[in-house]
Amino acid sequence: MRIVVALGGNALLRRGDRPDAAVQHANIRAAVAALAPLAARHEVVITHGNGPQVGLLALQNAADPALTRPYPFDVLGAETQGMIGYWLLQSLQNALPGRQVCALLNQTLVSAADPAFHDPTKFVGPVYAREEAERLAAERGWTIRQDGPHWRRVVPSPDPQRVVETRLIRLLLTSGAVAVCAGGGGVPVIRDEEGQLAGVEAVVDKDLTAALLAEALDADALLLLTDVPQVVRGYGTAQAEPIGHTTPARLRAEHFPSGSMGPKAEAACRFVELTGGTAAIGALDDAQALLDGTAGTIVTPSGHAPRGIEDPRNPTDTSRDQT
Repeated sequence: MRIVVALGGNALLRRGDRPDAAVQHANIRAAVAALAPLAARHEVVITHGNGPQVGLLALQNAADPALTRPYPFDVLGAETQGMIGYWLLQSLQNALPGRQVCALLNQTLVSAADPAFHDPTKFVGPVYAREEAERLAAERGWTIRQDGPHWRRVVPSPDPQRVVETRLIRLLLTSGAVAVCAGGGGVPVIRDEEGQLAGVEAVVDKDLTAALLAEALDADALLLLTDVPQVVRGYGTAQAEPIGHTTPARLRAEHFPSGSMGPKAEAACRFVELTGGTAAIGALDDAQALLDGTAGTIVTPSGHAPRGIEDPRNPTDTSRDQT
């Protein structure tokens, strides 16, 4: 099978972790241990987030007196692609001896007219108490929003239109290589009035880019890996209910936060609607079970288990809306 895997931020930094290189490297080795069995048997593309890392670089740039102005977000995105891609590349090479692995720096085309440029929603950087976040926003011209009990900086997150290097990624897959790409959703670029590529101040959502890339590569499955076992309706309430097998229409009828589960649900729906394939949302350690349809939230056109596999969580009731 051809599989696109989107690693969530928990694969690199868990909430409360210090953003030290050693911490992130150890987390990535653990992530690769969970993914290596899939990569050994299938064609695999791995994408990843970069929110904490790009936010940290932005803070460092803002505080550097040697700079006339901080580096723009497209450049910071490229820096994080290189750093995280290096760790994933090395860990995959160690876990899959003899298998070719490539970490690719790539760009994602967005529209200059995207309304997201006027409504920042993408969380970057660390969390703050409200008072500190408001102080930093006033000092540095940030836009901030609430993220659970905390507050964080937000930046524009335009909708991805195309991964510029899609043909090259396809070539890597057909050669038998594992491809690491589209880190942080890819470096956001637009085409100017002369048709030339130019970077923009934004961060593209990695899950939406992963769905776009999976469709363009004719992938069989899209795995969106995070730090929860599955999508939950009414998360954090007394009416919380896990979602097992579902359809894009049923999942779209739910309401999820735009800063967390929302983009994952939207990415899963887009991929299934466009390809008729299978998308799954769940825990990193359940990667194989997600592919088998026996764990997580599984999105298919019919809402039934893929490839004839029944859901052991509800093996007899296939007509019930399990969303």
